[in-house]
Amino acid sequence: MAEQEGVIKYRLDYRPAPASNYLELAELNAWRSILFRLGLIGQDPQRYGGLGFGNLSFRLDRTRQFVITGSQTGGLERLTPEHYCRIVHADAGQNHIVAEGANKPSSEALTHAAVYQASQRVRAVVHVHSPVIWRHHQALALSAVAADVRYGTPAMAAAVLSLFEEDRLAETSLFVMLGHEDGIVAFGDSIAEASQTLIKTLASALRLAYQELHPG
Repeated sequence: MAEQEGVIKYRLDYRPAPASNYLELAELNAWRSILFRLGLIGQDPQRYGGLGFGNLSFRLDRTRQFVITGSQTGGLERLTPEHYCRIVHADAGQNHIVAEGANKPSSEALTHAAVYQASQRVRAVVHVHSPVIWRHHQALALSAVAADVRYGTPAMAAAVLSLFEEDRLAETSLFVMLGHEDGIVAFGDSIAEASQTLIKTLASALRLAYQELHPG
């Protein structure tokens, strides 16, 4: 069975702290608004048990620390600094995250951490749900994490690291999580690059879907 969004699977040490208005939040929220309007982030009572889905993050300087949208914020059209959390430390092998902020981190924080660990050039990560990309990932020649790998676990983090080590993400900075229904992750050296990669892939998937309905 495909996994649902929203359930934190890692061991979390969370310290409540005042919200921080990072300079990067303006750009991140701008792109998040676009993804929300495209239905790639959101909340739908008919999907995933009614839980919110989708999250974004950006790396702080050249460290492994990053700021990520808080748990169950997918259904909110607009976010404020109170809806974000800073990941101070992440250890995928120990299934452990240390975080602080005005909100607990997203359930996908460990997957984001694995992407940042795998490549120093990555400055932003976007996780969304797209049924049309997910269904057409083979035709689009997209890299994928196997269906038996659960999201938010050390196994998922290890699988993501393997994609980078095997250089399977050289063509497209995006991968599909087959064990996480409709789950897609894109990344880049900015939130704009990651979001644009995602939107281009969505357009390609929609083209294929159209051709299936209207062949010839």
